[in-house]
Order: sequence, then structure tokens, then C-alpha cells
Amino acid sequence: MTEPAEPQGLPVPQHVHNAQLQLSAALEKASGAPVDLTKAPWADVEKSVIQLLGGRFDPNNPNHQGAALGLAGGFALRLISEHQAFWFPNRDSPEGASLGFPEAIIMLSPFGAVMDSLAQGKLTRLDDLASDIRRSLGQVRFGTNPAQALGGAQPQRLAPPDYQRLFDPGFLQFIVVDQAKAKQTLEAKTDALARDVRDALGRTQPPLPPEARQQFEGQIVTSLQRMEQGKTLADQAERAPRLAELMTHLVATVGGTGSAPEEFWHDVVLPLLFIGTPASFPPLDDEELDAFKQGADPLALFVDVVPHSHRSPDEGLLGAFEMSEIGLVHPAFQKVGALRLIRINPDRLKPLLEKYDPNATMDAVQRFTAHVSKAAGQPAAESPQGKEMLQAALTLLADLKRSVSVSGDVCLRRLTEAEAASEQALAIVRRALQSPRIILT
Repeated sequence: MTEPAEPQGLPVPQHVHNAQLQLSAALEKASGAPVDLTKAPWADVEKSVIQLLGGRFDPNNPNHQGAALGLAGGFALRLISEHQAFWFPNRDSPEGASLGFPEAIIMLSPFGAVMDSLAQGKLTRLDDLASDIRRSLGQVRFGTNPAQALGGAQPQRLAPPDYQRLFDPGFLQFIVVDQAKAKQTLEAKTDALARDVRDALGRTQPPLPPEARQQFEGQIVTSLQRMEQGKTLADQAERAPRLAELMTHLVATVGGTGSAPEEFWHDVVLPLLFIGTPASFPPLDDEELDAFKQGADPLALFVDVVPHSHRSPDEGLLGAFEMSEIGLVHPAFQKVGALRLIRINPDRLKPLLEKYDPNATMDAVQRFTAHVSKAAGQPAAESPQGKEMLQAALTLLADLKRSVSVSGDVCLRRLTEAEAASEQALAIVRRALQSPRIILT
């Protein structure tokens, strides 16, 4: 069997690579000859796959899904070979990663493409998709390159971090949503919402820079105008979930926290809350002391070593919420696969946040640092980055404490790094949308 090679410098997600290996082995065993998923005509591959699956493709069958994932790996390698495409992390994608292209902003889920093609009984549709990509890239090479927008006049080749910043919703923030306003927004006609947003863009204080206003016009107003007129946003939430979530945030958010990477919330911020302010600390083992001596940040050791004073879920979202504590902002989101806005029950956190005192938490970390320094026989190698991280965590917890006291539904919002960077401009538009209009008579 010929194993699919992993391109140098372009790592393939391990589970995709494994699925491709397993499918290649299964196809070779079933047909008696190797099937090269990166070169064989898709029509021939489809015949072999149908024979292996024993009939028509069933998208709900886990074994069939595994075969589709293996095919996705082969399809991706073809695009990587031809266009130097690359995988990048993307939490919205079914396979946890998507494919990007260096010469133009084109994002593709190979698994989604394969699933659609197999469901239609026509794997050769992948050839059509590859032709579309080839055509788009050709237009870029001989025309205006969208990638230039990221780097000025000179064409700039995009890389995985660029795509991750633009498309991977790796940042989180807690927001408080006025349920009545959310319902009113989602059940409004999209043409009316487009007019409201356009009107608000003209009333922002301070006024938005022209380029920012143009961006909002293109991303929000134009998108709303392209929706089916006469229907509500809720009716079309499955078609445009990101737009429905954004409009909910713009019109109905009445409080919230800053945004931070998901890992920071999971590994530092919320553990600080559950740990509390212990009076004493456990002894450290040799491995932990060695890490400290080698420069490990005391805050990282604190959240890793000190046990929680308050019970937290063994599993669940962010290590803080049971699945039963998660719900929908509106029934319209019921059919949306990858939600970025969910309602959460904050009752578990409220008593902890009521007692939260940033000064007491900082004191606990400082006492722990002294405790470890004494055990290690050397002072802590504190860094400006470590101090900034602690201050950021304390600020986010203070934000969260204030937010849960606001009347409304506490929700968790996922956003990309690029969206997080534009949140300040979004807040200006939100204030204009939520402010009463002054009508002169």
C-alpha cells in the first residue's frame, strides 16, 4: 500500500491523515489493488468506495463518515500539490480544520465538499470544485489580488496564521442579551433591519472612519439586503447564522466582558475563579519544582497545582458549564450546526463571582509564588508577560462579575481574532442602534 505523504511544512491534521491511511488500506484490500486517492480519477475512486461501503453513501453512518474523511484527505492533498494550499485550525469546520490558499482568500472544508458530493452520488463534483478554485486563482494571478489588502501595494502570500485570524472563532466573550430585543430583532424582516443598520451608521458617535463605515455597509447592510425579502431573519438563520448572531449582538447586547482566546478562559481565567483564595497550598513534586527553577511562570503553576476550592464540572464547556446549562438564544438557531452564540446558565458562577475580589486573588497568587520560591530555594523568574496575563485574567473576571448582575440572558459568544480586534468599532455601531432616534419637528 502506498501511504499518503505529508507535505513538508504543510502538516495534515492527524485524524485526517489517519482516516486517509485507513481508507487506502481498506480499498486496496477490497479491490486487490492500490487506489491512489491523490491521483486516481474520482469516478474510479467512487466505484471502489461504493463497493467498500456495500451500497449507497449514508451521511449518518459513522463508517461512511470515516470514508468521507479519508477522501477529504486525498482531495486536500491534490489541492496542496497543485496550489500550495494548506490546512489551518478552524473550530467551525467539521474536521476541526479548513484548507486555505496562499494567493487568494479562499476557504474550503474538504470534508464538507466530499460529504456533499457523496450525498449526491457524484464524487466527480470534486473535479468541478477544483476547476472553480483553479479559475478563481487564475483570475487573481492575472488581476487584482485580494491578498494585497493585507499588505499594501505589494502582493502578499497568505499563510495559515492569516486564515486562522480571519476564520477560526478561537476567541470568547461573555455577553448579556436582552431577550425581548433579541426576539424582536430575529423576528424582524431583513429589509427593515438593513435600513436600521444603515441609519445607525450615519448616527455613530464618534463618527466611523469612511473605510470602517464602508466595511459595515458591505458586511452587514448588503448581506441583509441579499436575504430573501419579506422574510424574517429567524426564517433565514439556518442560511446565514453568522449574520443572525451578529445582529442579535448588535441590537440586544446590554453588557459583557472583553474577549480573550478560548484557551486563556479555560486554562487561566475560570480556574482562578474556582480556586478562590486558599489559605494554604499543597506541596510541589520534583517535576513542578524543576519547572519553576527553569522559569515556569508562577501563575501557570498556580492554576495547575492548586486544587479548586469550589466544585467545577469534570467535563463540559470551558470546564465550567455542564451541557445541561447550555441553551439556544432563540429557537431559530435550532438547525444551525456550528453555533457561535449560545445561552448559558450562570447560576454556578454567581456565588463565586459575588465573593470575587481581584486584590484577594492577586494576593493568593503572590503568596503561592513565595511558597514555591521557598520550596525551590530561589526567587521566581517573574516576567512582564506573566504580570500582564494575571492582570488580564483579573480584569476579565471583574467584567464577568459585573455582567452577571445585569438583567438579561448571559451568553457565550465565539469570535475570530479579526472580529475581536474590530469589537471597539462594533460597539460604536451598537450604541447608535440602541440609542433613541431624535426627530426634529
